[in-house]
Amino acid sequence: MHILPLCRQLYVQVLIAIALGILLGIFCPETASGAAVKALGEGFIKLIKMMIPPIIFCTVVSGIAHIQDAKKVGRIGVKALLYFEVISTFALIIGLLVGNILQPGRGFSSPSNVSSVAGYAEKASQLKPVDFVLGIIPDSFFGALAAGDILHVLVVAVLFGFSLMALRERGQAMRVFIEDIAHVMFGILSIIMKAAPIGAFGAMAFTIGKYGPQSLASLAGLVAGFYLTATLFVVVVLGTVARIAGFNILHFLLFIKDELLLVLGTSSSESALPRLMSKLQALGCSKPVVGLVIPTGYSFNLDGTNIYMTLTTLFIAQALNIDLTWGQQATILVVAMLTSKGASGVSGAGFITLAATLAAIDPAMVPGMAIVFGIDKFMSECRALTNMVGNSVATVVIASWEGELDRDAMRNTLGRTRPNAGNLTAEIKSSNQPGL
Repeated sequence: MHILPLCRQLYVQVLIAIALGILLGIFCPETASGAAVKALGEGFIKLIKMMIPPIIFCTVVSGIAHIQDAKKVGRIGVKALLYFEVISTFALIIGLLVGNILQPGRGFSSPSNVSSVAGYAEKASQLKPVDFVLGIIPDSFFGALAAGDILHVLVVAVLFGFSLMALRERGQAMRVFIEDIAHVMFGILSIIMKAAPIGAFGAMAFTIGKYGPQSLASLAGLVAGFYLTATLFVVVVLGTVARIAGFNILHFLLFIKDELLLVLGTSSSESALPRLMSKLQALGCSKPVVGLVIPTGYSFNLDGTNIYMTLTTLFIAQALNIDLTWGQQATILVVAMLTSKGASGVSGAGFITLAATLAAIDPAMVPGMAIVFGIDKFMSECRALTNMVGNSVATVVIASWEGELDRDAMRNTLGRTRPNAGNLTAEIKSSNQPGL
C-alpha cells in the first residue's frame, strides 16, 4: 500500500532509473553506448542549458538589488554579507583543495577524449589576460542573454543589479517583475526536472556502457569525496565558528535534526525554511536577525553548492584529461561565487550552477555534465543539508555579534542531549510570529 505513493516521488524515480541504467550499461554495453540512449541524457542536459542564462540573470540581479534591504537594518546586514562571502570563500577553497588532493576523476576517461579536447586546451593556454578581459564584455545587452555565454550574462546581470539597487524605491516594481520572472523560470525548471529519471537513465547507461563498470568506482569516489568534504567543512570550519560564538556544532545539529530530515527528503533547503526560522527564534535569536539573515543567506550563503561546484568541476576536468591552470582554478572561485547565488531553494538548481560554471571556465567541459548527472541526486541532498546548516550557524553567529542572542535559552536548549519535544513545540509556537 505504501510502495505506490513512494514511487511517485521524483527522487525515487531517479534512483530506480539510475539502477536500470547501470544494469543496461553492464549487461548490454553496446546498446547503452548507442546514439539513442546517449540522446536521452544529452537531451535533458540541453534542456537544462536552455534555462541557464535567464535563471542566472534573474537570481544575480535580484540578489544584488536586495542588498539595499540589508542596508536598512544597518550593521546587521553588512556583517551578514561579509560573513557570507568569507565563509563561502572557505567552502570554495576547501572544494578545490580536496579535488586537487584526491583527484577522483583521474583514470576515468578513455584515451580518445584527449584528442577531442587537446586542441581546445592548447588554444585556451595561449589566451592572454587582456583577451580574457575583453572576451567577458558582451557586444550588446540582449546579445549576452541570446548567445548564452555565462560570463557575458554575469557581467550584464551585475551591472543591472547595481543599477537597480541605486534606484531604491523607484526600482521596486522592476525588482518585483524580475522576481516574478525568476519564479516562472524556476517553474519551467520544475517541469523539466520531471524528465530527470529519463535523463538519469540515459546518462548513467551511456557512461557505464562506454567507459565500463570500472567508471562506477570513480563516480563513487566523487560522491564519497563530496560527502567527506562537506562533513569536514561542517565539523571543522562551521564547528570552529560555532565554538567561537559559544555553542557546540554537534548539539546544534541535534537541535535541528527534524529540519535536516525534511531537507534530506526533498533535496531543497527551502522546504524547511518556516520551521527553521521558528526554531532559531526558540533557540534565542531575535526575530529581526532571523528575519534578515536566513532569507539573505538563502541567496548569498550556499556553502554546500560552492563545495559541489569546485569539486565537481575539477572531477569533470580530470575525467576529460583537461589540465586546469591555477589561474583557471582561481577563476572558478570568482565565477562560482556569482553563479551559486539563488540556487539554494530549488531542487536541481545546483546542477544549473554547475553548468554555468563549466561554461564560463571551459566550454569543452560542458558535455562532461552527462558523466556526473546520474549521481547528481546523491549529492543534491548533501548540498541542501550543508546550505541549511551554514545559514543556521550564520544566524546564531550574527545574533551573537549583535547582542541579540539569549544565551541562557541557547544553553538550556542545546545543553539537553534529548530535547523535550513538548517544551520545544511550545517554544516554537510562542515564537512563531506573523511576518516570517
